[in-house]
Amino acid sequence: MDKSRKGVVLLAHGARNAEWATPFQRVRQLLLEKQPDLPVELAFLEFMQPDLPTAVEQMAQQGIGTITVAPLFFGYSGHVLKNVLPMIEQLRQAHPALALRLASVAGEDAGVLEALAAYCVRALAEPG
Repeated sequence: MDKSRKGVVLLAHGARNAEWATPFQRVRQLLLEKQPDLPVELAFLEFMQPDLPTAVEQMAQQGIGTITVAPLFFGYSGHVLKNVLPMIEQLRQAHPALALRLASVAGEDAGVLEALAAYCVRALAEPG
């Protein structure tokens, strides 16, 4: 495994309706447009595939040695604390040569919060 090879796993909650994933697929596409050589996978906590262990395993098999898991959640919910954190620890134990990093949840990022505030301002100007 080459630790200089970096990848990102975007982690979303998941839903029973496949269309729910569309915005997250768009985030993945936007990231690929900004960083075309960056391996980016989309994974889900439940209901949808791939799950986080599968996405991490796929990247590790490609020789990616440093993986950042970016949780696309607004806050440190029960899912992040009770599911994601233990899953990350299990993955670290299963792949000791892998540098596995858990980023802050998206809702803690100042840029995300600014984008949401700007969205609300634009919503005020919409007709109807």
